[in-house]
Amino acid sequence: MPNRPQPSTVTALALPDIDADTMPADLLAYFAKCEAKLGFVPNVLVAHAFDPSKLRLFADFYNNVMLADSELTRLEREMIATTVSARNRCHYCLVSHGQAVRELSGDPLLGEALVMNHRIADLTPAQRTMLAFCVRLSDKPEEVGEDDRQALRNVGYSDRAIWDIVATASFYAMSNRLAIGTGMHANREYHARAR
Repeated sequence: MPNRPQPSTVTALALPDIDADTMPADLLAYFAKCEAKLGFVPNVLVAHAFDPSKLRLFADFYNNVMLADSELTRLEREMIATTVSARNRCHYCLVSHGQAVRELSGDPLLGEALVMNHRIADLTPAQRTMLAFCVRLSDKPEEVGEDDRQALRNVGYSDRAIWDIVATASFYAMSNRLAIGTGMHANREYHARAR
């Protein structure tokens, strides 16, 4: 697998070359699955490929947070990822998760609204409360308390769903900083999808 090109206008840490002869078989299979499903391997995965244990850890955590059984829909989790990424101004995650919101919702306007300002998005009252909680957790984590959790319960979220809201928002707080800190660039393929 070739190294992913980086835009020449921004300096970033180089993505590693993927050597199919030395990469563990399970990770090659994971990349092949991405290629088959998406048509490309997301750069966030390529960036971890220098260390198979880091790649497995990241992929397992992502798959657990975003794809495992949950009371939250896949779209709701992508909405959280996009809203948290907007608060952190993470270009990589705004591009990739904004695209996922467009695709899962079938609504390009929703994806764009969440990228720019979740408050203008056409949301249910429960989703609005969920995203407001995630913004508060992102901006002022030391102020989050029982009143915030109760507000989520009041619109129908169970304690298990609240755990998943917190886990998703927290995962993207970490992922955003990783992408920003390394200068990671989103794959160009994301930009034109689901518009």
